[in-house]
Amino acid sequence: MKEKIEAALDKIRPALRADGGDAEFVDEQDGVVKIRLTGACGGCPMSTMTLRLGVERVIKEEIPEIKEVVAV
Repeated sequence: MKEKIEAALDKIRPALRADGGDAEFVDEQDGVVKIRLTGACGGCPMSTMTLRLGVERVIKEEIPEIKEVVAV
């Protein structure tokens, strides 16, 4: 599962890195993925939108069994 999540993150990383940020996979349990937004994304006021509309959308498209993506 970790490899699938990392592959999905690799699809969105170029957009995050273009703005000076990144996403780090922390853990997955029972369909809930924990992600740490780093760099500029870590303190950005739009990080919640980035997580939901960007990271979560891509992960759920690639791995339908994922229920939720949360920031840690």
